Amino acid sequence: MAEESKSSMSKILMIGLPIFIVQLVVVYFITANILLDRFKEEFRAEAVLGDLALLDSIKTDDNKPVSKEYGKFIHNIDDIIVNPANTAGEQLLLASMAFDLNSEANMQEMVAKDVMVKDLVISVLSSKQIHDLSRNEFKDSLRVEIKERVEGYLPDVEINRIYFSKYIIN
Repeated sequence: MAEESKSSMSKILMIGLPIFIVQLVVVYFITANILLDRFKEEFRAEAVLGDLALLDSIKTDDNKPVSKEYGKFIHNIDDIIVNPANTAGEQLLLASMAFDLNSEANMQEMVAKDVMVKDLVISVLSSKQIHDLSRNEFKDSLRVEIKERVEGYLPDVEINRIYFSKYIIN
């Protein structure tokens, strides 16, 4: 009888323990890959909206809110095609973007220097690695870098935001 008990206990350990471990692994992968991805997407969407709200609430030295009118003065740059860094011309990025400016004067300056602005944008985009360009999180830092480069070149121009209307990697 004691030997049957040992035999049944060893069967439970040999069959039950591996099944239990497999179940734990499956639960872990489901949680890590499916549920957390959904949570990350929701968190990312909330973070972007929160960042935009934070940008809207920037205050001046007088501690008064800065009033910015978004979407009134938009300068489009359509269909920029670049070879990202280290792709040997085998991959391309097609991008179209819009600069949201805060005044008509800024808009006129951007239009007058359109070719130079396009060149700056091409320089920034073509200097990036394809694995960076393909990550959604990288687009925010790309917007910041383009904004800084353009505002550095055109110091009188103030860019509220940059929007991508096309962003295709092939």
